[in-house]
Order: sequence, then C-alpha cells, then structure tokens
Amino acid sequence: MDITAIILAAVVVGGIGLVIAILLGIASEKFKVPVNEKEVAVRAELPGNNCGGCGYAGCDGLAKAIANGEAAVNACPVGGPAAAEKIGAIMGVEAGDFVKQVAFVKCAGTCEKASNKYEYTGQMSCVEAMNVPGEGPKACSFGCMGFGSCAQVCPENAISIVNGIAYVDKEACIGCGKCTDICPKGLIELVPYDKKHLVQCNSKDKGKDVMSVCKAGCIGCGLCAKECKLGAITVENNIAHIDYEKCVNCGLCAKKCPKKIITV
Repeated sequence: MDITAIILAAVVVGGIGLVIAILLGIASEKFKVPVNEKEVAVRAELPGNNCGGCGYAGCDGLAKAIANGEAAVNACPVGGPAAAEKIGAIMGVEAGDFVKQVAFVKCAGTCEKASNKYEYTGQMSCVEAMNVPGEGPKACSFGCMGFGSCAQVCPENAISIVNGIAYVDKEACIGCGKCTDICPKGLIELVPYDKKHLVQCNSKDKGKDVMSVCKAGCIGCGLCAKECKLGAITVENNIAHIDYEKCVNCGLCAKKCPKKIITV
C-alpha cells in the first residue's frame, strides 16, 4: 500500500475530527444552560422525598423556586426546621418559624357509632364508591367511608384503616397533603402538629339529622364556643371550627362538648 495514501487518509480523518471537535465546543458554549449554584446548593439540603407537600412537583422544582425567590426557605414539610436553617443560610435570609403540619381525619364515625345505608361490595376505593347511589354506603354523607384511598397514596404509610375510619399516625406523617387531595369527602386537613384539641367531625347537617346516622357527630350546639374564653371556636354551618392561631390547648371545649367529639 502506498505510504502517501495512508498518511493522506490519516490527515483527512484527523482534520475532520478536529473540525467536529471545534464545532462541538462552539455549540456547547452557545447552547449551554447556565447553572444556578444556589439552586444546586439548596437541592442538596432537601430530603429527596419528592412528596409534593411543598406545592411543587418534587424537590428539584422546590429548589429552583427557592433559588429564584418564589418559595420560602422553610417550604419543605419533610426537611423541617433543620433543612430550613441550612437553606436560609444559603439564601442569606432567616428561616423563620417552622410549624409542622400533620394530616387529621375529621370523622369519628366508627363501625359501632355510624350507620350504613346499604352493604357495599364494590371496589375498595373511596373515590370509586362515590360513584354509586348516595355517594357511598355511609348514612352520613360527610363521613369517612374507610376504603383507604388516602392510605394508598400516603408515601410514608402513615395512614391505616381502624374500625371503619382512617387513622393518621402523626409521628409518621410528613404533611405532604396527598391524602387531603385524594379524599373525595374533603374530610382530611393539615393541622399544626402541636395542637391537641381537634374537632373530629365534618358533618354540616343539623343536630337532629346528625344523631339519626351517627352517635359521635358534632350537633352544632355551640357549647364549646361559649366555653372558650379566647374566642378560638366558632360554629358555622352546624359544625364547630377551631382557630389554631388562638387556641392554647386549655381543653375547656373538650370537657364541655356533650358528644365528646373534640378529641384530645
């Protein structure tokens, strides 16, 4: 083989490679995505659960929002105050007060206390049961059906079905809010972790109608509101509501409640 041809081929291949390398270098500089160093640092301090409890699709989305000043440094419910403090240091701001939120099921209508309209034999899903006549078998249209749609979406297995209603383990709950979103009755809400007195009922029916279907429901009598010295309880639409900003956990409302529906 002619040595000249070999050298020429090597030069051509080398030249093409050099041109391609130069073009790739230019393209990488022209189209490179700038990296936000703060975003990277914030993401490193987030736990990586990707639960969505912060309101963003995942930890990457939250890190970007915090770095851009669109979300608070203490927005991660899982990371808590420890993560908030570190992220605050990165962003150069105070972390502020962090109030841990946990899910609470506003229903005490267990199998013994609440009646059913009929026997349900369909798919064990609260969402699916809402499609049958009467929006589920439970006589109380506001009550927990206990089919576990909330438990199925909980990333921490913090929810279990006990005696016909959902129960939340507040120590395991990370406050992501997935259960509140899935519950078709809207009876799960996020409440401050340190609050001891909660109204375990969601019914907006009048007292007489409540008692006809459930032995444990709030009858809207208003005795709790009258007993509270701080005005932390009001009765609206036949159901007691507690203002957690005003509540000091004194327990007077729970003692006064004739149905013992204000749980401790």
